[in-house]
Amino acid sequence: MSNAETRPVEIECTTGPETTAENGPILEIITSREVPLGGPRAMPVRRTLPQRQRSLIGAWCFADHYGPDDVTVTGGMDVAPHPHTGLQTVSWLFTGEIEHRDSKGVHATVRPGEVNLMTGGRGICHSEVSTPDTTVLHGLQLWVALPDSARDAPRNFEHHVPAAVSLEGGSARVFLGSLAGSTSPVHTFTPLLGAELVLEPRAEVRLDVDPAFEHGVLVDTGAVGVGTGNGGGLDLARADLGYIGTGAAVLALTNHTDAPARVVLLGGEPFGEDIVMWWNFVGRSHEEIEEFREEWQAESDRFGAVEGYTGDVQRLPAPPLPNARIRPRKNPPSAH
Repeated sequence: MSNAETRPVEIECTTGPETTAENGPILEIITSREVPLGGPRAMPVRRTLPQRQRSLIGAWCFADHYGPDDVTVTGGMDVAPHPHTGLQTVSWLFTGEIEHRDSKGVHATVRPGEVNLMTGGRGICHSEVSTPDTTVLHGLQLWVALPDSARDAPRNFEHHVPAAVSLEGGSARVFLGSLAGSTSPVHTFTPLLGAELVLEPRAEVRLDVDPAFEHGVLVDTGAVGVGTGNGGGLDLARADLGYIGTGAAVLALTNHTDAPARVVLLGGEPFGEDIVMWWNFVGRSHEEIEEFREEWQAESDRFGAVEGYTGDVQRLPAPPLPNARIRPRKNPPSAH
């Protein structure tokens, strides 16, 4: 998915100092902001990462949550070919379908409960269009920053259909990493976790997690409490992202409603590298971002071309760069 903002902010995400969780993991609520995305009537999405409050959770650097949207009202999704560098995109749907085409030559359909991961690496471009049969579109688009050792990786695309795993009080579908005895075969370049969890009405689900990870709990439906067993906790409403810093070995998720609740759990080791994000690019400096933009505008071989897209605009032009240089945005510590 493209960042469709016409004036995207250039963000330098720098790592915080190493800290020790003396008083238990840091807990905080990250609220979403609404931005328009593609389609003739600009389908709105709720963005929780990046924010001034926190730019990354592990290597997760971008999270858009959208729907459920009636495509007859919003126009659905129609994102013309656009570029990416230095990242992987992770598509996860709850309802609807999206047609994906990319410059590696992949033509695939994104469906509910099936993860699609695209590696941009040195450069890729792709298009995303909701299918004609889609009436309601609802899902997540996530980005993962690639470490310096892998940010020039070749273009790639992986697809996986995770089986549902029964939990006491709910179920899980693990699309990246490992949780509750389920492991995804999809390759990532840093240790990561991604899972959809459904909580039964008024149920509590306890999960053993890696204490070296920081975690995020994004609420899709319902009202959910999050605790770590060390005292304190978070009460999350729909579209909130609850952040849990390193040091938690157990997460306790409680559904406060009389209907099933659904959340997406993200996790990863603190990224440990400084990155620069602007529009659809992840790089390491302002000058590098300028170079990526110039090459996209010049239709260079770095990004290739998408075949078969039939929209009115054959490729998204890059917005103008901001007049000012980067304003550093340090990611806060992950532990007290």
